[in-house]
Amino acid sequence: MARAKGGFKLKNRHKTWMKLAKGFCGRRSKIFKTAKLAVIHALTYAYVGRKKQKRNMRALWNIRIGAAAKLNGTSYSRLIYGLKKSNIELDRKVLAAIAAEDSKTFSSLVKLSQVATN
Repeated sequence: MARAKGGFKLKNRHKTWMKLAKGFCGRRSKIFKTAKLAVIHALTYAYVGRKKQKRNMRALWNIRIGAAAKLNGTSYSRLIYGLKKSNIELDRKVLAAIAAEDSKTFSSLVKLSQVATN
């Protein structure tokens, strides 16, 4: 019986990995073995990056809220504490957007939080 070396199935499998390696530099996009390793690493980094992006965005929102709170004469922690006490349920993403785009609304939120804490 003749030895089967893969044929079209092997070629198709290689093609899928090589498609994913499209755009990589040099050997990483031309040679199957290196391309597959590069793609595996890239997919791993992409997965980790998607998790890190969420952390980075929350940190950015906190910084924006804190800076706007300082401009209104309070600290970030006091603002968040006051908002929770006054049952204002705005998440940090929305608060950061308000702080960046609408300073009057944000200052009114700060006043509400100060009233709740006093």
